[in-house]
Amino acid sequence: MAPRKQKVPSMAQSTAPPESPRACVIGAGLGGLALAIRLQAAGVPTVLIEARAEPGGMIRTWQQDGFTFHAGPAAIADPAPLRELWSLTGEDLADRLALVEVAPAWRCSWPDGSVLDLPADPAQLARLAPDDLAGYEEFLEWCAASRGDGWQRPAESPGGDLVTALQSLPAVLRHKGWRSAAGLAASLVRSDRLREALTVPLLGAGGNPRSAPALQLLGQLPPALGPAWWPLGGMGALVDALAQRFVALGGELRLHDPVVRIETVGNRATAVECASGWRSAVTQVASNADVVHTWRDLLGGAGFGAERARKLMARRFSPSAFTVHFALEGTWPGIPHRSILFGPRYAGLLDDVFTHGVLPQDQLILLAHPSLTDPELAPPGKSVFSATVPVANLTKLPIDWEVVGPVLQKRVLAEIGRRLVPDISDRIVTAFHTTPRDLALDFNAWAGAAWSLEAIPTQSGPLRPHQRDGKLANLTLVGAGTHPGAGVAAVLASAKGAAALMLENAK
Repeated sequence: MAPRKQKVPSMAQSTAPPESPRACVIGAGLGGLALAIRLQAAGVPTVLIEARAEPGGMIRTWQQDGFTFHAGPAAIADPAPLRELWSLTGEDLADRLALVEVAPAWRCSWPDGSVLDLPADPAQLARLAPDDLAGYEEFLEWCAASRGDGWQRPAESPGGDLVTALQSLPAVLRHKGWRSAAGLAASLVRSDRLREALTVPLLGAGGNPRSAPALQLLGQLPPALGPAWWPLGGMGALVDALAQRFVALGGELRLHDPVVRIETVGNRATAVECASGWRSAVTQVASNADVVHTWRDLLGGAGFGAERARKLMARRFSPSAFTVHFALEGTWPGIPHRSILFGPRYAGLLDDVFTHGVLPQDQLILLAHPSLTDPELAPPGKSVFSATVPVANLTKLPIDWEVVGPVLQKRVLAEIGRRLVPDISDRIVTAFHTTPRDLALDFNAWAGAAWSLEAIPTQSGPLRPHQRDGKLANLTLVGAGTHPGAGVAAVLASAKGAAALMLENAK
């Protein structure tokens, strides 16, 4: 039986075109929601249009047999940007949604039974990497020194253009931001396993620790490597809170009505049209949709749209993700909210996924156990889990996921059983999976890439698609495919920069 979607609270939606043009945000993922709230809170009438029946984009929620399953981030590294966003609406986020600490922020475990919790437990660290106590402290110091001017300020700066890059260059040089995350870790610690533990969070933004810039790592790490955070009710509860707040501010949310065309005249977007036939004149348009879909499909009628899409498709896109959602009989206090189950290889497995397009026999599993933190997600005496395996995108690995998916699901569950739950096959209440093909079909994600363009030096900062388009003066991009990249912190920073551009344009 297929899981059913969580019911989205009723939200007022108009069906008639507005009396006067207004801003339009396409796509109610986290970036689109954050941008729409910023515009509406600043007094810009805004319509937010979502193709699916519920907001959230790749943050999805399913309910089945009393269980609530989530797709998307397993935790929030830093809640400060969310609180700052909410404060713009005149309220305190804590009055609407409870955020609770997740500690450890993540647990790393290896096939031989070695374990390391981060933030590092001193005793564990001494056993795993006794020669790296000082190096670990140096890593913490680098993170603290680099977070503000090395990552946060450039990430929130509008556009990601050459001027911004030149302004941030001194900080990049000061913090040695040209290094890869793996290169940074190698310069500070000797233990291969500690290097893996410190850099693996980049996978949560689709980045390869062996090639992604070290400064990108800061968007995935909690400040001071402290605890992570979880919204009670799940990530879907956060999405619902944001959507409802946008509507309460007077914004219009149109669900289940995909935009099919952005109309243009000269160098300006003039209107959007939806599949239902609904059409609205607009003063500004922002797209939180997939970047290839935006240019190829929504702007395909403009001569430059198809050409821009072809150039984008020639660039390197991130891997995809295969995720198994499952529920177990019993509670498992010994399995933390978030774990990384390393396999016997690390560098070789990353090469298989990012470069060679091979489906490895061994696995690296990002395991989430949200019902540990949020027991309401499961009936009493039962637990909810999700296990994500990074896999190559559809251009690199063009296999039949209808055939491979069930086989890989069994392999993932068997490995979790071998490592953590010996009688897992007897305890499974329900299980289902999502594949790269689902991401391509459900979200128009080019090649099924889960995090849009890959975070490599030649596709970061000013070399990533700019938020302000050079062809259309009133088109803005927001989300993972534009500056500064993928991940919760980066997408929220993208929304902040995009809002600054649009508000300046509205003057």
